[in-house]
Amino acid sequence: MNDKPMGLDSRDSQARGSKRANGERESEILGVLQQAETALTPGEVAERLGGELTYSSVVTILTRMHTKQLLTRTRRGRAYAYAPVTDDPGFAARRMRTVLEERPDREAVLARFADSLSDTDADLLRHLLGPDADPDR
Repeated sequence: MNDKPMGLDSRDSQARGSKRANGERESEILGVLQQAETALTPGEVAERLGGELTYSSVVTILTRMHTKQLLTRTRRGRAYAYAPVTDDPGFAARRMRTVLEERPDREAVLARFADSLSDTDADLLRHLLGPDADPDR
């Protein structure tokens, strides 16, 4: 028999907000910060999230993201205001660079990556690298 008092089942925890992975919460907060026109304090972030997270949870997540160098922060009164260090394409590029740096054979990783590109993406990459990158030109 279930000894749980009435009303303390999974539906109650869902009503309060389901448990999400840290990365999912970070992505959600990053999205809020990227949409803002200026740096936001934890209170402003919590407000824009619609009360999904407590103030202290927002502070904890923002602090972790700052430690990971995903955010900058500046003093605003007694609090910090946070802003992303780059835009969405910049974060994607950082992830790609991190993966590359974690592998011992950079040449093999880059070769496999280049081989997997569509012709259009390969042409774009050649263009971005400059005219010296294409030996046929």
